[in-house]
Amino acid sequence: MSITEQAGRRGTALLAVLWLSAALATIAIALADTVRGEAERSATAVDELRSRNLAEGGLRRALLYMVWGRAHLDVPRYQPRGPFFNFDFPEGKAFVEIVPETAKFNINTAAPDDLTKLLMNVGLPEPRAAEISAAIVDWRTPVPEVPTAIDAFYRTLRPPYVAPHAPFQDIEELLAVRGVTADLFYGAWLPAPAGSPQALIEHDGLRDCLSVFGSIGQFDVNTAAPAVLAAIGVPPQGVAALVQQRQRQPFLTQQDLTPFQGVAGDGFGRLRIGGISMFTVKSMARVRLVNGQLSDLSHTVAALVKLSPKGFAAPYHILRWYDTAEAH
Repeated sequence: MSITEQAGRRGTALLAVLWLSAALATIAIALADTVRGEAERSATAVDELRSRNLAEGGLRRALLYMVWGRAHLDVPRYQPRGPFFNFDFPEGKAFVEIVPETAKFNINTAAPDDLTKLLMNVGLPEPRAAEISAAIVDWRTPVPEVPTAIDAFYRTLRPPYVAPHAPFQDIEELLAVRGVTADLFYGAWLPAPAGSPQALIEHDGLRDCLSVFGSIGQFDVNTAAPAVLAAIGVPPQGVAALVQQRQRQPFLTQQDLTPFQGVAGDGFGRLRIGGISMFTVKSMARVRLVNGQLSDLSHTVAALVKLSPKGFAAPYHILRWYDTAEAH
């Protein structure tokens, strides 16, 4: 074999080794990337589980404080100083919001006029608001002798269905009512009126304004959605003033409301402090990382709770539980 042939074979072998090394390096990089990705996903899953448990712990502690606040009025630390709690646990932080159902209209008994005003204040034009209000009333009204035009509409859908003509059992039933869209139910960002400094304005969702356990008389001033405040007769400047004040310092007594009687207008008489027995308790938690900072990942749980009268064995009953809740 000539020197030239030997050099050629050595060159070929060297190229083969180089290509093999490159292939192994590519495989190693891909494997390392896969392992890193799986490790990050596992860490995220662990943080998700921890934040979920922390959110539930915050909700349970808030319920405990609410119960203690009713039994130990002489102990200030057990009295909610507003519609929320901030809990700082060793594992992280939980923010718990307490919304009385008296902050919302009762969907089964609210007057059609109140429903129409509410729908207008969540961003609908008056004709459409009146149509949806009529559809809500039709849904909850006992079965008529002659099927209504709205009943005929439901039969044209695919699949067709029949309105129950009975009280709403859950607020989610609203999604089946004629004219109610997901944006209307959950809330949405809509174009601002001409001349507004903002391009979009956030509108409340019906799930934040209506409840099967809601009110038709007075509404909690600390947690009622702006659309609810407007619907009961509080003018725009009054809504802004009440919201601004409760963000700085929640209203603790009825006397705290007195300075706002003028700006609250006709709606002043329909304002109250706090709830009665039915509450939605919503807890959002973020875990603390090893460096002491809070994780960007959060988890939210919520519960519809009924507080029992004094003397009952169980101080409260959880009627419904929401996991990964957004807005209850």
